[in-house]
Amino acid sequence: MSGASSKTLERVIAALRGALGDEAVRTGQAIPEQAMTDWTGHAPMRPAALLLPCSTDEVARSLAICNEAGQPVVPQGGMTGLAGGAIARADDIALSLARFAGIDEIDPASATMIVRAGTTLQAAQDAASAAGFELGLDLGARGSCQIGGNLATNAGGNRVIQSGTARDQVLGLEVVLASGAVLSSMTKMTKNNTGYDLKQLFIGSEGTLGIITRAVLRLNPPRGRRHTALVAVDGYDAVVKLLRSLSARFGNDIGAFEIMWPDFFDFGVALTAHARSPFPAAHPLYALIEHAGLDTLDEGEAFFAVLAEALDAGLVRDAVLAQSVADARALWAVRECTAEFPARMDPVNFDVSLPIGLIGEFVDVCRAALDKRWPSNRSYFFGHIGDSNLHVTVDGHSIPGVAHDDVYAFVYEMLAPYGGSVSAEHGIGLLKRAYLPFSRSPEELAAMRAIKAALDPKGILNPGKVI
Repeated sequence: MSGASSKTLERVIAALRGALGDEAVRTGQAIPEQAMTDWTGHAPMRPAALLLPCSTDEVARSLAICNEAGQPVVPQGGMTGLAGGAIARADDIALSLARFAGIDEIDPASATMIVRAGTTLQAAQDAASAAGFELGLDLGARGSCQIGGNLATNAGGNRVIQSGTARDQVLGLEVVLASGAVLSSMTKMTKNNTGYDLKQLFIGSEGTLGIITRAVLRLNPPRGRRHTALVAVDGYDAVVKLLRSLSARFGNDIGAFEIMWPDFFDFGVALTAHARSPFPAAHPLYALIEHAGLDTLDEGEAFFAVLAEALDAGLVRDAVLAQSVADARALWAVRECTAEFPARMDPVNFDVSLPIGLIGEFVDVCRAALDKRWPSNRSYFFGHIGDSNLHVTVDGHSIPGVAHDDVYAFVYEMLAPYGGSVSAEHGIGLLKRAYLPFSRSPEELAAMRAIKAALDPKGILNPGKVI
């Protein structure tokens, strides 16, 4: 829907000031640049107003006012998204929950925590750790991303093969609907088979159905020391065999299994402190593996022994084992070089998923097609093979004059025959909306639209996103 008229918008902002106070309603130059775009840097735009509510009640009052006027509202979290899902237009009102942060409760008996949506992931992790637990979700943006955004996008991250996605961490949810009604299902129970599991509608809906304000998250027993290894392998078939071998031996004690093709690995190495590969020679493929069992006394002997066996059997070409926390951080720094992408290139990002057995073939096909279409392109391939997630980033600077949309269409069309998904963990947002039919049938899209119409009949919540 289009925004309200300028006079209506002025009246809405005045009503919001009356309901929330001047400090919670910012306009003009008082709106920070962070509210104008996400990590993609796509189409930065200053919204008509930025709301900073401090409670569920203030969120509810805000939406009731906006819904009455038909005024679009764009929920915003830490703005670390990569799909344009939190970008507002000039006549939209953005709503940030940055001031509604903190831990309401940690219940040791239920092994749960109640957390407000504006809490950063790292703050939630630290609170869980201080209470003797571990929160299963983890991703590189942990210091900036917020729990509400993590749930609204069903974030994945580094430990999906061990703990699942953001969805798997949630027992209960509190959501404010477009009308201002508060839908509270803050259960701590694992078993609750009482009709529709309503919370699942909002997890992954990117703020198009309601605004998540609080959540009950499940907590896990703390893992022992995390043992990290960087291994070099002959190719994709070998890395899949290694994954299956480790999974058969250790189950979900394998907390991360990240793979990097040489283009990405070399880029990451160049940004590390010594700008030197830990290996004396180059290799076809690299895997960063993390093992963490529940035994706090485990020194990693069994994990390292299995890697040694793989080396002796020729399944692994070389391996570097982290001997300290500092060593592990240095190895992870190579994988987490993606934080530098926006500063060092014009990234065209792809976050796709395919059946694990087809990822290697798709990379070869995609790379060859990109090289044929745009010979000057610089492209980087990496991902979380254990959960079938592949990331591809094309540097727009290497193909001057080529629109990002042209690159999106080119790669997504290659993905379709593989039965893959155009979004594995970053959501659909604005940038992937046109390509959603590659992964969803007309009947599924119709069902999504019906749910949207039922929960947000005036279409005020994050218009233009997802569907």
